[in-house]
Amino acid sequence: MSDTTQDGAVAVSDRPSPDDGLSAAELAGKYGLAVSGARPGLVEYVRQLWGRRHFILAFSQAKLTAQYSQAKLGQLWQVATPLLNAAVYYFIFGLILKASRGMSHDTYIPFLVTGVFVFTFTQSSIMAGVRAISGNLGLVRALHFPRASLPISFALQQLQQLLFSMLVLFVVAIAFGSYPGLSWLLIVPVLVLQFLFNTGLALIVARLGAKTPDLAQLMPFILRTWMYTSGVMFSISNMLVGRPEWVIRALQVNPAAIYMDLMRYALIDGYGASHLPPHVWAIATFWAVLLAVGGFVYFWKAEERYGRG
Repeated sequence: MSDTTQDGAVAVSDRPSPDDGLSAAELAGKYGLAVSGARPGLVEYVRQLWGRRHFILAFSQAKLTAQYSQAKLGQLWQVATPLLNAAVYYFIFGLILKASRGMSHDTYIPFLVTGVFVFTFTQSSIMAGVRAISGNLGLVRALHFPRASLPISFALQQLQQLLFSMLVLFVVAIAFGSYPGLSWLLIVPVLVLQFLFNTGLALIVARLGAKTPDLAQLMPFILRTWMYTSGVMFSISNMLVGRPEWVIRALQVNPAAIYMDLMRYALIDGYGASHLPPHVWAIATFWAVLLAVGGFVYFWKAEERYGRG
């Protein structure tokens, strides 16, 4: 388009752009543009995670290998740490406070070691999850991938560590008279359910920790309180004899207590069904599904905000 000025010169004016008047969203749609790091749909997010399954496994294995790389005993600390904790708890709760009431010596030792190993699995998954995003901001900001890969890989790392430690747990159980039987097959579903529960919790605290890094400093106190109310060092049903039934049941359906007691029931001959709450498998499945699904959705909803300050 052109116009003639008073001195006879020709002035050329810009033609109106076909994009004039379009909003940013309309422009993006017109040219096929998408927001960088935008949250995909839930089904698409699951598909992307499945596509990164090899990365998740390799990342968890690398973290597990590097965890004790600076220590002279290396991977042996995976077993030594919970065993030393069990020894300390036995000295305080077993010998001094007599928390083994109602159980023989041969039952209480594997009872205590099992509780320490199983609770450590949950505790470590949560502590790793709370730092999954805030502790890996360089990776989160440099690469585009489903952020749920990180807390899931950390939970998988803790599962691998527990599986390594289970060999020692088997030795302890056998040494105190609990020999392999059909009940030991229950270990597999217990571990599957606990892993789902731990992964869901790791996803929840990963989102909370990404927003509030100070949560990592508070979490040890929360976990310590949870441990003391979950029957790691004592049998809830034996210790609370004479207390109202609803108090005992409330503590027994605590998910940490549920998974510990199911593992004890599977491994220890002297730990019978009388120590378990009614419908224990239904409760264990409920906690696993609730936390796994709820935690995953809760984490996914903030996908586009991770690593953005």
